[in-house]
Amino acid sequence: MYYICARQSKQITLTPVQMKALLSTRTYYSIKNILAGMLLFVVALLAAVLANSPLAPYYHAFLSLPVSLTIGGFNLFAHGGEPMTMSHFINDGLMTLFFLMVGLEIKRELMVGELSSVRKASLPIIAACGGMLLPVLLYLWICPSGTPGSEGVAIPMATDIAFSLGVLSLLGKRVPLSLKVFLTAFAVVDDIGGILVIALFYSSHVAVNYLLVALLIYVLLYFVGRKINHQAVFIVGGVITWYLFLQSGVHSTIAGVLLSFVVPAKPRMDIGIYIERIRHLIVTFPVLMSGGHAQGDIVLTNRQIARLKKVEDASDNVISTLQAMENGLHNTVNYFILPLFAFANAGVVLSGAGDVAGPVALAVMCGLVFGKFIGIFSFTWLAIKLKVAPMGVGMTWSNLAGVSLLGGIGFTVSLFIGELSFGATSPLMLNQAKFGILCGSLIAGVLGYCVLKWVLRDAKEKIS
Repeated sequence: MYYICARQSKQITLTPVQMKALLSTRTYYSIKNILAGMLLFVVALLAAVLANSPLAPYYHAFLSLPVSLTIGGFNLFAHGGEPMTMSHFINDGLMTLFFLMVGLEIKRELMVGELSSVRKASLPIIAACGGMLLPVLLYLWICPSGTPGSEGVAIPMATDIAFSLGVLSLLGKRVPLSLKVFLTAFAVVDDIGGILVIALFYSSHVAVNYLLVALLIYVLLYFVGRKINHQAVFIVGGVITWYLFLQSGVHSTIAGVLLSFVVPAKPRMDIGIYIERIRHLIVTFPVLMSGGHAQGDIVLTNRQIARLKKVEDASDNVISTLQAMENGLHNTVNYFILPLFAFANAGVVLSGAGDVAGPVALAVMCGLVFGKFIGIFSFTWLAIKLKVAPMGVGMTWSNLAGVSLLGGIGFTVSLFIGELSFGATSPLMLNQAKFGILCGSLIAGVLGYCVLKWVLRDAKEKIS
């Protein structure tokens, strides 16, 4: 097995120990994807159960609780002089951290990942375009423009990365690495499309003065980031710009996306210099004996403690702010913010067939199950047949079909856009949209898993 170094042209042969470590790391992240997806599913199910139980009044009362953070007469969590409700705080406040993490992932993919070159990015970009266009056309066919419900046309556009990768991870090592990379890349492009839709079509009464101040802060953060490598600077700047966006009329979550693009991606210290510095600093430490115990006293001297502090400082400088923030956000977002968002937004009220089985539910469901599959698969097929982009190693038309079905899992961003589309205007259509998202995502996930399990059934267990 070989690993291609990004900065060198030579191949490095991995030792058995390194191969085992690599496999352990991949297994670890696969398990995390599965756990995150399972947690979202359980919380969404809990929300639906509570919304249809005798506890429903308490559920809705929780979402209506006022949230405030006041300093004198100033309330950070207020818009138009009114404090946020718990629902708005989750959707407009905490979800900004989710979009910040998405923005950091997009920036990383654009710099060194699967979107860093035209050759790498062409196939997932084309697939994502099909996966966004066909669901919109299918939605408009069922809910034509100008009719009630047409405002939700963007709901089935997005793919939920956590859920889709979680389902793919259930298949273990049989899944070719190219499929995982393809799914991740086109889901990231989907996120870019969703962000643009939110920024362009879900903003109203824009107050330009707030946006100009926010822009000035972003410029300041960009130049500060070239000298300072501390997350606290960007956290404070992010809170300020979030408040300015909240007051501006542009959806506040966009502040998180824009913040990600001024976060420094380049470490302040080169890895080679870091390694040499570490080697120099550790020479004063006791030499380990064969039994694993240090010679002499195990209590560190003041000089050794001072050198350890220098090692710590060097380690902080060799990890970029982008990587540090992204790693720090993952657990908070995946295991707290997204489950809380699902709890607040997945409460479908099943009070009668007519309430949930309307045209909006049908349009969303068809968009996710059929629109995403047809769009992703057909556009990918055309790109490969026209030799615009090559098919990845290990990819086949059958397993590509399975991944295209997984693209119909649109849970998180779809619920978010549904809330923006109908939350303030039509609770009935919002309920239909939620029902369509939950059913469509479930059907797409089950179908995708079954297809992939069938087509990969003869694949040997191998390093993916």
